[in-house]
Amino acid sequence: MGIEEVVKSNVPPHNLEAEESVLGAMLLSRDAIAQVIEILDSRSFYRKAHRDIYEAIIELFESGEPVDIISVSDHLAKKGLLDSVGGYTYLSSLLNKIPTPSNAAYHAKIVQEKAILRELIEAGIKIKELAEEENDDVPVIMDKAEQIIFAVTQRKVFQYFIPLKEELFNVFELIEVRSRKHSYLSGIPTGFEEFDKLTGGLQYSDFIVIAGRPSMGKTAFCLNIAHHVGVNLKLPVAVFSLEMSSEQVAMRMLSAEAGIPYYKLRVGDLSEAEWRRITTSINTLAEAPIYIDDSPNISVLEMRAKARRLKSEVGLSLIIIDYLQLMSSGARMENRVQEISKISRD
Repeated sequence: MGIEEVVKSNVPPHNLEAEESVLGAMLLSRDAIAQVIEILDSRSFYRKAHRDIYEAIIELFESGEPVDIISVSDHLAKKGLLDSVGGYTYLSSLLNKIPTPSNAAYHAKIVQEKAILRELIEAGIKIKELAEEENDDVPVIMDKAEQIIFAVTQRKVFQYFIPLKEELFNVFELIEVRSRKHSYLSGIPTGFEEFDKLTGGLQYSDFIVIAGRPSMGKTAFCLNIAHHVGVNLKLPVAVFSLEMSSEQVAMRMLSAEAGIPYYKLRVGDLSEAEWRRITTSINTLAEAPIYIDDSPNISVLEMRAKARRLKSEVGLSLIIIDYLQLMSSGARMENRVQEISKISRD
């Protein structure tokens, strides 16, 4: 491998032509600025000079000042950056790098893609350093590594305030659709009609605690919800069972589906008719996207890692934990109440 190849392989992904095209469009059109600002920030640009020019354009735009080659040059000069970006001559050359400002959003996406690739490389370096330093336990290092990658994959497009007028139209359309459906549900139905009427179903991102005294049916209630969501709605469900084995969970769900008492399944005391119902129920449950993890004393770090992996592989609509008190926070706490509070926050 020659020297030129080694140098080339170490250059992070970038597209200077796309960066120049974006900046040129922003110098020509305020509409282009409005489009680009929702896709990029200054960190998206590879060249420092381009980052400085972008920031100067945005500062003028946000202050309501005119944005053109003269105003940007003057602004950069006041900041002492005009010479470092290439001077007035380089700014003038940017105007020749864009055929039409209408392509600004397309070229901005090219710049964004290159920026994400650079972030992935940086993330890989950070993960390598975490592994080599060995300052934490392996599960902690794995969780930190997943968080680093997750932060890159969840990179969002920048978004400004939404006018209430626009959102009201969206709300009106949503209400109109729901009125045609004649449904009181706004989330995932649990299968318990009265509960769904009060709550509108299980809402995404909600953290819900089912509380009650021992042997009051908390586990049965949660498994019935998992059954309804997985079997009837065909939505992916993760069940973390810290008390029962996966075999016991599967048997309880089979009992509910077949309508056969749980104790009869445990001892195998079944009639021929019940055997036929068992076979039919197994076929039904086998097609449901329900996933069970029965790892005892699982930590928040492990659970989060497993949930992320399942989400990336098949999707995830509902997570059930049975039950919270059996989880480990992975940290030393003064008492169990503080530990449960930490688990809930994490």
